[in-house]
Amino acid sequence: MAPTVSVIVPTYNRWPRLAAALRSVLAQSYGDFELIVVDDGSTDDSAAQLAQFGAALRYFYQEQRGVSAARNLGVSQSRGRLIAFLDSDDLWQQDKLAVQVRVMDSSPQIKVCQTEEIWLRNGTRVNPKLKHRKPSGDIFVQSLELCLVSPSAVMLCRELFDQAGGFDESLPVCEDYDLWLRIARDYPVALIDQPLVIKHGGHADQLSHSLWGMDRFRIIALVKLLRAGIAGEQRGAVLRVLRKKIAVLAQGARKRGQAAAADGYQALLSEFAEEIGDAGERVPRLRGVQGLSSADAQALA
Repeated sequence: MAPTVSVIVPTYNRWPRLAAALRSVLAQSYGDFELIVVDDGSTDDSAAQLAQFGAALRYFYQEQRGVSAARNLGVSQSRGRLIAFLDSDDLWQQDKLAVQVRVMDSSPQIKVCQTEEIWLRNGTRVNPKLKHRKPSGDIFVQSLELCLVSPSAVMLCRELFDQAGGFDESLPVCEDYDLWLRIARDYPVALIDQPLVIKHGGHADQLSHSLWGMDRFRIIALVKLLRAGIAGEQRGAVLRVLRKKIAVLAQGARKRGQAAAADGYQALLSEFAEEIGDAGERVPRLRGVQGLSSADAQALA
């Protein structure tokens, strides 16, 4: 019989943090779940160490392809009608799954929800800044500046994940920002006002520390939304944020003496010049520039 919840844990060289994360799943007060670990090419002893968990989890290994591919693989191998993700450096409080399943089952109109979190940085509790405060319901516009949905705090229906197309495997970072925007465009994201996740930060192997200029990848997600035909007030909001982010990136590139990179960023706006207005009409059109891929974003440094 299929479990109600599939818990997907991607990992790369995270032992022993991974062990603590898995124990927080296995200690849940709610028991109708399967635990899937996807190893994204670890070179530490994660695989050997995971043997201690026996049949309590299902283990999949892939050559290193990134966290998006790892999460997508986990979902493709899962059986639950509800999906929950846990980053291998985070922890769950004991009732995390129980609370979310109860909310999802009692309110069938809710297709995705998340919980509040406790933030620890280098072992010390810190308060999130105002800009990180999680909204509830229609969160789309508020989420355009930066990601306001935490993978470790989310639970969503499998059909919603499939409908959205999963994580974009071409994005090395901001893959969560990209997916949650695609979902929030069409569905409300409910917030459970309980801190049921312990989120660790500050350690050197945090993915967000691996690449500078995260907005380089956020603009890819924004352009994708525009090209997919997002309309109305949502489109206007995306255009405003895209223009702002590109202006900041281009200015930074010019200060570093990288005029070609600055022009590359601004050339993206030429596609939407008529919508942006006078300022957009002054955007230089670069011959041969069709858009910005994830590889392009890394090159425009």
